[in-house]
Parts: sequence; C-alpha cells; structure tokens
Amino acid sequence: MKILGTLLGPVMALCYNITKNYGLAIILFTLFSKIVLLPISIWVQKNSIKMVRMQPELNQIKIDHFGDGDTISEEQQKLYKANKYNPLASLIPLAIQIILLMGVVEVIYHPFEYLLKVPEPIVASYKDITLSKDENLNPESNSIELYTIENIQSGDTEMYQAVEGSEDSFEKIKGFNLKFLGVDLTWTASLLGGMTYLVPLMAGLSSFLLSFVQNKINVLQSAQSMVNKWSTAVLSVGLSLYLGTFVPAGVALYWIASNLMAIIQLFILNKVINPRQYVDYDALEKTRKELSNLESEVKSNKLKYNDPLYQKEKDDYRRFLSIGDKHLVFYSESNGFYKYFKNYIDYILKYTNIPIHYITSDPSDKIFEMAKENEQIQPYFISETKLITLMMKMDADVVVMTMPDIENFHIKRSRVRKDVEYIYVMHGMGSNNLTMRKGSMDHYDTIFAVGKHQREEIEKTEQAYNLPHKKIIDTGYPLLDDMLEEYKNKDIKENEKPMILIAPSWQKDNIVDNCLEEILDSLKNEDYKVVVRPHPQHVKHMPEKMEGLKKKYADNHNIEIQTDFSKNSTVMEADVMISDWSGVATEFFMTTERPVLYIDTPMKVMNPEYQKIDTIPFNIWVRDRVGKVISLNEVNKTNEYVKKMLSEKDLYKNEIRNIKDEYIYNIGSSGEVGAQYIIQTIFEKIKRRNSSEK
Repeated sequence: MKILGTLLGPVMALCYNITKNYGLAIILFTLFSKIVLLPISIWVQKNSIKMVRMQPELNQIKIDHFGDGDTISEEQQKLYKANKYNPLASLIPLAIQIILLMGVVEVIYHPFEYLLKVPEPIVASYKDITLSKDENLNPESNSIELYTIENIQSGDTEMYQAVEGSEDSFEKIKGFNLKFLGVDLTWTASLLGGMTYLVPLMAGLSSFLLSFVQNKINVLQSAQSMVNKWSTAVLSVGLSLYLGTFVPAGVALYWIASNLMAIIQLFILNKVINPRQYVDYDALEKTRKELSNLESEVKSNKLKYNDPLYQKEKDDYRRFLSIGDKHLVFYSESNGFYKYFKNYIDYILKYTNIPIHYITSDPSDKIFEMAKENEQIQPYFISETKLITLMMKMDADVVVMTMPDIENFHIKRSRVRKDVEYIYVMHGMGSNNLTMRKGSMDHYDTIFAVGKHQREEIEKTEQAYNLPHKKIIDTGYPLLDDMLEEYKNKDIKENEKPMILIAPSWQKDNIVDNCLEEILDSLKNEDYKVVVRPHPQHVKHMPEKMEGLKKKYADNHNIEIQTDFSKNSTVMEADVMISDWSGVATEFFMTTERPVLYIDTPMKVMNPEYQKIDTIPFNIWVRDRVGKVISLNEVNKTNEYVKKMLSEKDLYKNEIRNIKDEYIYNIGSSGEVGAQYIIQTIFEKIKRRNSSEK
C-alpha cells in the first residue's frame, strides 16, 4: 500500500493542484488512469473478440466430449494454444482496477504525506493530539489523518499552538477542500449513518449501469449465459455497496467515476474495434443452443435426492462397479429396446453360464422381472445422467448397445480399459447412412449388420472418410425373425374385404400433416376396410386432430381410426400398406411379403452428407421394387394405385422374397449367429488374458 501510495500520490497531488478541489482531483485522476491504461483496454478488447470468435469451437468441444471434463480441458488448451489465447488475460483489467483502488484508498487515507507534503514529525504530532482528544480512537486506524483534518477545519487551533513550526502545514490543511457537491469526501457511511448511505447507493447504481451495458455490448459478457451475466452483476453491485459503506466517500467517488468512464470507453472501443466484423454470431448461437439442449436434457433426467429411484440407482451403480471380471454388458435406453437383444440373450442363457450384466435407463424395464426367474441375468438401473460416468469406468470384455454416437457426445468409451469391444446392434433394416448422423458408428469396434446393403454402406463410408476398418458381422435382423415366426403362427386368412393400412411416420411433413384426408376421401367409397394407424406421437401431441378425423368419418363403416396400440394384428393382416418414410413399412413388407404404396413426402435426412457415399440408400431404391411411389399431387388417385397393387400382389410377393434372400442375412438364425460371435469373443479375451498372466 505504501508503494502504491508513493507512485499514485504525486499524480493525485498534481490533479488537486490543477483543480483545487479534492472531488474534481479524483475524477481527473480517474480520467488520467483511463488514458494511460488505454493500450491495455484495447488489447483486452481484441483478446475478448478472440475468445468469442473461438466460442463456437469451444461449445462444440463441450458437445462432442460432454461429461468428460479431462478431455474437454485438453481440447480447450489445444485450441487456446493454436489461437495464442490466454484465458487469464481477462483478469488483467480486474487486477489493475484492484491495484488502482488500493492506491487510491492509501492516498485518501493519508493526504498529509501524499498530497499536502506535511513533514513526518508534524504529522506524528498531529496524530498524537487527535488520539488524545478521543480515547475511543484506535491508534492503528487509517482514518486518523482524516479526523485531524476535520478537527482543524472545524476551528480547533490547539494543533497550531502545540506543534512548533507547523504554521505552513496548518494553513495548507485548513485550506484543503474536501467537499464535492456538498459531500465531505472523508465521510464513511458505516460510521456516520443517515444520509451518508446515499454514497454506497450511488456506487452500487454505477456498478449496475456498467454491468447492464457490458451485458448488452461487451463482446465477452454479451456472449455469456444469462445466469453468468447477472451473477457477475450481482457480485459487482454487492462489492460496490460494501466499498461505499466501509471506506471514505472519496474512494466511492473514484469507483463511481471509474464505472461511468468505463461505459463511455466501451462504446468507443466497440465503434473502433467492432466485434461483429470478427465473430460468427450465427455459429455461436447454433452451438450454444445445442449445448444448452444437451445440458437441459441431462439435467431433466437427473434424479432428485428424495426420489425413491435415487437410492436404487446409487446402489446399482456401486454394485456394478464392485463386480470384477465382467465379461458381457448390454445397455438398453428403455424397456422397448430389449427386443433387439432378446435372441442374442436367449441363446447365451441357453448354451453358456456367462453372467449377463444388463444396464437399463428405464426403472420399469421388464429385465428386472426376468432377473427374478434367472440369476444369470444381473440388471442395473442407471439413468442417462449417471450413465456418463459409469460408461467411462466400464470394465468388461464386451459391451453391446443400440445407442449410436458413442464418444461423439456425452456417452464415452471406457477410460479404464482400452480393450473393451463395443458392438453396435442395428434397430432397423434400412440405410444407416441416411437415417443416422454422420460418424454415428465410427467409435464402435464391431457392427452387427442386417444385410449386405448395410455392410456396403459401412465399408464405403470408411473408404470415403479414410476411417479405420471395423469388424462387420453378417448377423441379420433378429426382430424380423421374431415377426416372421409370429406371422407364421397367426395363420393369416384371406380378408373378405381388402384391408388397407395407413401408417404414417412422425417426421416433419408426414402423411398426417400433408394429405391424410385426401387419401381417405379417395378410398372411402370403395369396398375396402381402411385402417389409419397413426404414430403414437400423433395421438399424444395431436389428440384433437385424431378425434376430428374419427368424427368426420364416423358414418363410413369402411374407415377406422385406431388410437389404441395394444393390438398389432392390423400390421400383420393388411393387404396393402400406405406409408411415407416410416420404418414400419419395411417391417411390413419383409414380414407379410405384401406391397406398400409410398407417398413421396419430404425425406427425413439425418446425415446431410449421405450422398458422398457411393451407394443409393436402401430406403430410397427399395420403394420402387416392393410397391409404388406417388407424389403429393397424385394422392387423389390413391384408389387407382391401390387397385393395381392388389391385382399384382403375387408379383410383389416374389420380388420381396428375392430382396429378402439377396439382402437380409441369416433369416431365421440371426440371433444364433450374433450370440456365437459374442461368446467366441469373450472366450478369446479370457484365453489371451490367461496366457499373458502365465
């Protein structure tokens, strides 16, 4: 503090000699400090622009490595280094402000030494007299010089008479103008109370104004979240109120002047070095929204402490990590995903004693009931939030999942074992290149392919992007095997009236959104049984529309709007399906070998780069071979196309059989093929481990 006072005192003294008013001197000193420090302010402005320019990339790093703090930190440091950015640079203005403030406090508390140049022996004598007059004063108090000035200026001549040779100093002190706009700059609100509390209020108001402007136009603060913006504002205002309350009003005046000048300086810097010339705000907003959605999703899934499932998850988490030598782990996002694993699990249970560790994020998953009947199954409830850390601690030979994008987003590969084999199981027979995000399977070791079209896509994707080769196992599709078995056991009879099943997808601009009523109007006068089986999300989110359709066609006994999904018989019994891009259409024609009339609604494309792969997606080319594709302009002719397709059912049946035989692997035994690969992989890993231990 002494050093700071020695450095800043002469500057403040010069300002006082120019203005002959302490308040104006403080304001002039503040202006002088802003001018001297302008190069640093310009540098900070440029550094802030650099930070915000990097922010989209920083957000993308957080998205790509969500939940993995170590990797995020490493990638951020690489980006900072590449851009020659130091994140600590933003602290420099704050550090300078604090240093200046400390110096100003020192000068204001000790005007005798720094401003009036009163000789040290006289200062010591004045202090002794002031202390003798008020025994409540602390000898260590910083305010003694201010009390002395107050005594002298109030007419106390004792010091003049008592201290020899102090005449010049006494006159200087007596003429020292400490008033500014009627406020004595020696006042301290915490000591005097009353109206003096206006001083800290003014300091707090100036900080609020600065924070408000910074939140609006400061390149760095305006890019922050609302919580960060206003938490900083609250901290700044709180500090200002504290300062204004417990230090002399002169310090508060410096703080107020500094805040107001900072606002003016910010407007000037933004005009001269405009951030919008350097920052891609569209990219910033896009990545910020994506990261926010991801954080919200994880937060919404996080269990509360008082939730009964909280303790179950906690116990299951600990139990899973406490078990060593785990050979096989399945992860299911919800109860509905068991059907994709069923045939593999059935085979493993029947022919091996390998424990099956089955993690599910659905507390109502039927796996918990199954485990009661078979102790070889060990189920665990782990929510998606807790799954982030569990997966990074994964210690198992083989992990089987249907969740794409492992490593790309918040779910990561194991950080404790590099030899875990991750197997991706398809949950559809169509094109992954079209319906899944780019790179969604890049971090899996092994893919269970449904058919040769999926194998071809994977191989050509690896070739196009120069990716490492994955193992592709020609398994087939166990769910199709189950549907074929169910269809066979149903012994489907010929319908008295042809059944036309309308099964729209849930994607944007589907049949329900575009043309459902036109299709029904084209079919309603024919001798068909027309069943509309909307997607469950239509029933959930558009109940009024569904009820409106029921009322509109209530008098037509040939049309039924099904909103009860407890029965699946219509899918098996229909003679023709009308659909758009729904995956259920593929399951329908593969199971029943009956045709599909496709309405050419806008296609849902998850991977905008799908055309870079040198193969036409299965979902596109198969439609012309298993049915007919018509445009939205032709839906008024739906009846004509349906009649033609009904008359050519046998031709479509033969074509569909040819497609199944050519493109789908191991029909009837896909579960066995996949399970045998899993078993073989586990045994090989055990054998290698035993050999290395010897």
